Amino acid sequence: MARSLRVRRGRARLRAVALIGIDGSGKTTQAHRLAAALSAAGHPATYHRNAGGRRWLGRLAHRLGRPDAQRLVGRDGLLAVESVLRWLAIALALLSCLVTGRTAVMDRYAACQYASIRAHGGQRWERLARAGYRFFPAPRVTFLLAVDPVEAYRRIERRGTDHESMRWLTAAATAYRTLPEYASFVVVDANGSPEEVSHRIRAHLTEWFPDDPPASAGPSPGGTRPPGGGSRVAFLAGWRARPDRGGPVPAQARP
Repeated sequence: MARSLRVRRGRARLRAVALIGIDGSGKTTQAHRLAAALSAAGHPATYHRNAGGRRWLGRLAHRLGRPDAQRLVGRDGLLAVESVLRWLAIALALLSCLVTGRTAVMDRYAACQYASIRAHGGQRWERLARAGYRFFPAPRVTFLLAVDPVEAYRRIERRGTDHESMRWLTAAATAYRTLPEYASFVVVDANGSPEEVSHRIRAHLTEWFPDDPPASAGPSPGGTRPPGGGSRVAFLAGWRARPDRGGPVPAQARP
């Protein structure tokens, strides 16, 4: 079972919580839900979307007659822009919460940038990004929303605002699992309904939600066990056993 944050009440203020994962894992939904739940429980919190600007750059590319952002600035240029914009977003979010004293609920954090770069095969950029992002403190807890790429793909297609390939989603999922920080993440099975995932997240914040019912046994930090679906289990087992599965893919999405 993934480790819970069961610490003595009043021991420390919850300064920052981060939610990370591949596109379609539900980061934005759960970050909004968590910020609202913390505030309702008497712990004022603010949602922060630490995006890298890829969607905005894609719209700009279309206006300039280019098919996508990568065709506009190139892969390295795109990763550089994304790294800088996400750095600025995180810095502003941390500064805001330092001034206001509110909990920062981070929709994406530094690990998302490392995973994006790694999935694109930009090892040189990962070293540079880590040098710049090392000034940011680690969140009190980082939730990795682990979702079957097949389910993530279905959700993305259903929302209809963008498109990601299965190859990219698989590469991004593998990138998260190969990060050196992976052992410190609280891995949450994000294949269920938003309500189920919210309950799993809150179960790891028992100090701030002491009245919540206890969570049932869940996945360990080393992996997830999606509910039901033999093919889903087989798929996840396959790419967990092959950390190099998928390989670098063209820059196109936002882990």
